[in-house]
Amino acid sequence: MRSGEEDEAPGQEAAEPAVAQEAGEPTAVLEAVEPTAKPRRRLLRRVLIAGGIGIAGLIGMFGVVWAMTPIPDTTQALATAQGSLFYYRDGKTVLATQGVNRKNVPLSKVPAVVKDAVIAAENRTFYQDTGVSLTGTARAMWSTFTGQQIQGGSTITQQMVRNYYSGLSQERSVIRKLKEIMISLKVDRSKSKDWVLEQYLNTIYFGRGAHGVQAASLAYFNKDVSKLGAAEGAYLAAVIQQPTRFADPKGADLEAVKARWQAVVSGMTETKVLTSAQAAGLVFPTLVKQKAPLSLGGQKGYMLAQVRAELNRLGYSDEDINQGGLKVTTTFDRKLMGLAEEAVKTVLPDDTPKKVRTGLAAVDPATGEVVAFYGGRDYNATEWNNAFDAKVQAGSTFKAYALAAALENGFDLWTRVDGNSPMHIASATIPNSGDASYGSVDLVQATRSSVNTAFVDLGQKVGLAKVARAAEAAGIPADQLTQHQAAPTFPLGVASVSAVQQASAYGTFAADGIHHDAHVIRSITDVRGHTRQITAPGKRAFSAETTADTSFALQQVVQGGTGTAARLYDRPAAGKTGTTDESAAVWFTGYVPQLSVAVNMFRDDNKAVTVPGYGALYGGTLPAQIWKYFMSAAMDGKPVEEFPPPTDYQTMWSSPNTPSDQNNQNGDGENPDSWDSPSPFPTPTDTPETPDSPPPTEGDGQGNQDNPGTGTDTSNPDPPTPAEPEAPDPTTTEVNF
Repeated sequence: MRSGEEDEAPGQEAAEPAVAQEAGEPTAVLEAVEPTAKPRRRLLRRVLIAGGIGIAGLIGMFGVVWAMTPIPDTTQALATAQGSLFYYRDGKTVLATQGVNRKNVPLSKVPAVVKDAVIAAENRTFYQDTGVSLTGTARAMWSTFTGQQIQGGSTITQQMVRNYYSGLSQERSVIRKLKEIMISLKVDRSKSKDWVLEQYLNTIYFGRGAHGVQAASLAYFNKDVSKLGAAEGAYLAAVIQQPTRFADPKGADLEAVKARWQAVVSGMTETKVLTSAQAAGLVFPTLVKQKAPLSLGGQKGYMLAQVRAELNRLGYSDEDINQGGLKVTTTFDRKLMGLAEEAVKTVLPDDTPKKVRTGLAAVDPATGEVVAFYGGRDYNATEWNNAFDAKVQAGSTFKAYALAAALENGFDLWTRVDGNSPMHIASATIPNSGDASYGSVDLVQATRSSVNTAFVDLGQKVGLAKVARAAEAAGIPADQLTQHQAAPTFPLGVASVSAVQQASAYGTFAADGIHHDAHVIRSITDVRGHTRQITAPGKRAFSAETTADTSFALQQVVQGGTGTAARLYDRPAAGKTGTTDESAAVWFTGYVPQLSVAVNMFRDDNKAVTVPGYGALYGGTLPAQIWKYFMSAAMDGKPVEEFPPPTDYQTMWSSPNTPSDQNNQNGDGENPDSWDSPSPFPTPTDTPETPDSPPPTEGDGQGNQDNPGTGTDTSNPDPPTPAEPEAPDPTTTEVNF
């Protein structure tokens, strides 16, 4: 066995060297390279470890940034801002827009072909991606690092996030870009694609001042977005890239936008929205003429200025108006606004001096709504509103308040007062026009002939404080009366008023003694759809008997007194002329039961109102003619409404024993059969009208500049700016003026 073992052993020994020999060569090679390979392996391990740590760190950092970058709770102010729409009183006809030109629309209203055009132009994978384009983001990041203007590649979601949410500015920075990416990813996870697209289409700027697709559709094609076709949708999609350049393209810009439009159409074929045949059949659309920014010229400027001022008084800021998307229905009647301007321009001679200003205001007596006015030749030329801002002496139109005060305090139409001229009260000497004496006259004759001394006498009998209270009850602000009411000449109209105030105050007589404050807004609807109705509740100013008698006396002015130029041939009208000292201001204010209108004329420099061919004016000339022109057309086709009869008509005129010296100044013995029969009072014969009496040559004793004849400087610059009225409580839904 040992020999066998010995035999085995040598075999083994013999075999080992062979194995060693076979393995020896590579072993030697390994030993030769080992000093170089080991450091490399260690380096590779370190790189892998470092890479893993880096990736883990990035993941961790991403998680931290993800957690620390929530979707903002608020949107950018201008992203959702909508300008306000102003309507005429019908609530349908647009008067103007103010502020940001945007009207948000639901995605369902946008045609599919328009949505598809935008997607083809801006982000063809919109419905498949995660809200972020990695390649586009990389290009944008590189552009940010290097400062190169490399085209971005932001998705629709990223664009929407950047323009929609607050906290994301437009500057180029890595931090801002990272925030944009994080928010875009989160929005894509939490919001539907349709929601994102809807916000995008309502947010993006399209040029021509149009924010959002609805405003753009109107700006470029004068169509509601729902009526756009493929060619038009492709144009709006093309505009997004360069909205300013492509807003009104000409020359090279037109060629550029046509190329861009064609690229969008080609993209629509690639996304299978259009077939090749459909794309080939599209024609580059025709754009409507670009409108200039909203012009505040003409009467529109005056209207908007008054509406904005009233909105401010109601508690709405300029930001609310410009960005709040309000829908404001005004009180202005479009037809009557045009008619007011037409009346002034038609009646006034072409050579009327430019320094002569004319104001007209028309008020609905039943509501206090200003339905029309004439503010001046052009708002762009002067923002001063002749109907609202300008306050000039009322002249004899103020006598109506003295008459109402007397009737309200126990006097009647047959009360007799002293109409002789001149009249001396304290240091004041008061004459009638032409120093004519009328003797003892009743209140109807005193009103019809506008007898100065008769109304001064009446004011002394009634009490000037009561005259002031009557004017205030009718709607004239107390602060415009206080400084004058102690003067004997107070009933003659030394206080200054505006055309709107006069139309509103006379409207109180038309409304049977119920006064409604003048206002220019009917309703306000906010973006949430809540509507705030604006009304002026009626306040009893005078008894119905007082206003019936006042209207009866004022009808005599139009039928046969100083205001016959205002006579309407199809219906009764009541009114009063007014002429201040040396014709510095001339008026006619009058009404029918449905409408009250005041017309005044004055000069910037407070000099006499003179017009070639007329000389120095008085209220019964051009102001009465303008009033008649406007009122005749305004009431054309409207039902004829009668005034109520005077209260003691039956007792004073149906009795056969009525004394002739009080009731029939002519002594003709004729009694009317009804209240609207010819006046029982004397009417002028067919002779030229006598201008209504000017205010006295003597002042009110207070040295007030508004009162001519005081010996003080009566020249005034532009009429003073009216005081701001107090704003009503904005928390109420129904607003009382």
